[in-house]
Amino acid sequence: MSAIILAGKPVAEAIKAEVSTEVAGLIDIHGIKPTLAVVRVGEDPASAVYVGSKVRTAAEIGIGSEHLHFAADTAEAEIVDVVATLNARDDIDGILVQLPLPAHINERRILETIDPLKDVDGFHPVNAGRLLQGHESLVPCTPAGVIEVLRRSGIEIAGKRAVVVGRSNIVGKPMSVLLLQNDATVTICHSRTRDLAAITREADILVAAIGRAGFVRGEHIREGAVVVDVGINSVTDTGAVRELFPDDEQERRLAAINDRGATLAGDVNARDAMAKAAAYTPVPGGIGLLTVAMLMKNTVTAARMRRLASI
Repeated sequence: MSAIILAGKPVAEAIKAEVSTEVAGLIDIHGIKPTLAVVRVGEDPASAVYVGSKVRTAAEIGIGSEHLHFAADTAEAEIVDVVATLNARDDIDGILVQLPLPAHINERRILETIDPLKDVDGFHPVNAGRLLQGHESLVPCTPAGVIEVLRRSGIEIAGKRAVVVGRSNIVGKPMSVLLLQNDATVTICHSRTRDLAAITREADILVAAIGRAGFVRGEHIREGAVVVDVGINSVTDTGAVRELFPDDEQERRLAAINDRGATLAGDVNARDAMAKAAAYTPVPGGIGLLTVAMLMKNTVTAARMRRLASI
């Protein structure tokens, strides 16, 4: 068996095209231009890349954006005040605080300061609670992207046994709720789960979001399962490349380590997944591409929920 690759790019492009059409309609019919504010603190290189991608994508599809960048030693109280100001601005529909924040800033306090109606990351406890109870809410972008990939690839979720490896508030927990809402029978596994492989082998849909390169291996995968890899990890060891990736990928991966010092790997051993799964989302090129697309969709949803509620 050789798994079908569930590429993220065509799904992300389709979502962005749909959002672009919706943005044009909001502008033409209601005079509303959805606008996203992104707050970045410090000089983390990965954060700079992610924010740049979000700002560029917003411009491409007609969403307004503001990038507010602060020095790493900015006081927590100042960031709280910035978020409060953005909450009060009627022209700002979405607020995103790029993580991670510097160690002296209380991440939870900042995220809970964001108006839930503008919380386009979907991390605020109000949105988490609304999601859990099945009410309309802003949903975390990566789990929402997983559902879009499955739906648009024609993979049935209803009635299937789904196993999520990882219990973070950002991916694992909301992922399990979304699968449950789509009528899957869901099990959540984590670092303290006993006999993990015995449980994951029961999965028709296996979602890996544990943050360890190549952790999910052949013994964890049922023959013919759909394997969704949410992990993004840097691999610098050439020996790991030979262990984690199929033969036809190894030369490219080794070249990446030689040129850039690292290559990206997911939480799933790609070699094993390609051999046992029916379908597999690659890293890179899979779920990661959906996160920005779903952020744009959330920004438009936030604009509709807040600005059109009284119309």
